[in-house]
Amino acid sequence: MPSPFPGMDPYLEKRSLWPDFHSSFITYVREHLQEQIRPKYNARIEERIHLIQPPHNYYPDLSIIRPSQPEKMLAVAEKAGVADNPYLIELLESEFREPYIEIIYLPTGEVVTTIELLSPINKTGEGRLRYVEKQEQLLKTRISLVEIDLLRFGNHTVAVPEERAKEVKGWRYMVSIRRAGQSATFEVYFAGLGSRLPRCRIPLRPPDADAVLDLPAILNRTYDVSGYEDFIDYREPPPPPPLSDAEMAWLDELLQEKGLREASQP
Repeated sequence: MPSPFPGMDPYLEKRSLWPDFHSSFITYVREHLQEQIRPKYNARIEERIHLIQPPHNYYPDLSIIRPSQPEKMLAVAEKAGVADNPYLIELLESEFREPYIEIIYLPTGEVVTTIELLSPINKTGEGRLRYVEKQEQLLKTRISLVEIDLLRFGNHTVAVPEERAKEVKGWRYMVSIRRAGQSATFEVYFAGLGSRLPRCRIPLRPPDADAVLDLPAILNRTYDVSGYEDFIDYREPPPPPPLSDAEMAWLDELLQEKGLREASQP
């Protein structure tokens, strides 16, 4: 079953679904590229590991709940002024693995292009600072950078300057491409909530022609194989941040047409 949305499904931005979506999406990006770029190139999945300290967690929290003194929990304090023993709730440091893709030129083993799918951890707080630091380092190399942002949540993080991106109106999602050797030029694709995702050009090593990343096909495959309709209740509002009134009206009408939501009562 494909997603009911013509483009990005905002319900996939839910924090509990995003890690699975991220991993699956990256896998199908690699699958889509391999048939175009092999045997001269190979798309390799790498991953970075984030250790997230509570309370700054972007995904469902983990914790341990235990009595502070188990052998005394059932005893009742008879003496005035003696406090009962509490339970101790310990928040655990969580580990988030963030996959991304490196396209390798096989004759030399060099990385020619890096493809990132941004996550919530990349778009706010310390996680954003770490990502931007790595981004700046990469932009100084001879490696092309492709950043796919399918999250309405968080701060502007892709390499193209925010003030230039704001010159284009009505978008919710974007793909930013900075080709190696072109520090002042960005190729940017924009998509609104109701529009399909773009088919993007992926730089290879000159003079080789670009590969084409068909994001609509990849999104459909990710949604279909992963069976997200088993987990998403389209009767509920989409996850934050909130949509505009016009977007909510469009979303409500679309889901009613698809039979996934009942018409609102007058």
